Amino acid sequence: MAITVYGDSILKGILLENGRYVINRCWEERYIREWGVSVTNRSRFGCTIEKAMAVIRRDSLRPSGGQDVAVLEFGGNDCDYHWAEIAAAPDKVHSCNTPPARFAAGYREAIRLVRESGREPVVLTLPPIHSERYLDFICRDGLSRANILSWLGEVENIFRWQESYSHLAEQTAREEGVRLIDLRRPFLRHKDWGALLCADGIHPSREGQRLIYDTLCRYTAAPNGVVA
Repeated sequence: MAITVYGDSILKGILLENGRYVINRCWEERYIREWGVSVTNRSRFGCTIEKAMAVIRRDSLRPSGGQDVAVLEFGGNDCDYHWAEIAAAPDKVHSCNTPPARFAAGYREAIRLVRESGREPVVLTLPPIHSERYLDFICRDGLSRANILSWLGEVENIFRWQESYSHLAEQTAREEGVRLIDLRRPFLRHKDWGALLCADGIHPSREGQRLIYDTLCRYTAAPNGVVA
C-alpha cells in the first residue's frame, strides 16, 4: 500500500526547538517500519488547502494501484490571520487566509480528486492550539498585543476559531463519507495537553508527535477503520 500525505507543518514533522524550526521525521519513519508501507509526504510548511490543490491535481492524474491512500490534514494555516495587519489596524475588518466556505469547498474538491484517482481519502482533525502561547509567539518581535487582543475580544478566541476549522474538516469528511482520524481528541484528553505543543503553541512537540504516531497506529490496526 502506498500512502501520500497532503498537509501542513503538523504532518511534515516541524518542531520549534531552541528558537529554530527543525524537521523530525520520526512518526513517518516509524510508521513505514511498523506497517511495511510506502509513505510520500507532500506536506509543506504554511500550506493551506488551496495551496495544496496544484500538487493534489497533478498526483490525481496518475492512476492508483488499487489500495492506495491519500491523507488530508489542513486547517491550521487556513484559519490563520495576517497578524501584523491586525496589530496595525485593529478597528478594521480582517479575513483569514481561507474563509470557511472556501475551506469546505476546497476540501470537497480535494476529496473528489483523490477518489477519482482511485485512492482512498482519509481526513485528519487538527491538534489544538494553545492561545496564550501562540499570542506570545506572534507578538515576540514587537507586534502590539493590546491591539491584537482588542480585535480578538479575548485570547481564547484563537483556540475557538482554530477548533471551528477542525470541526469543519470533520463535518466535510462525514458528509462526503470519508474515513476520519481524530487527532484532536487524544491531545485534549491528555492531562497536560500544553506539554504536547512547542513554545509557539501550534506545532506538536516530540511528545505530541509520538501521540500522532500512536493515533495513526491505532487507526491502522482497527478492523473497521475507527479510532476510539
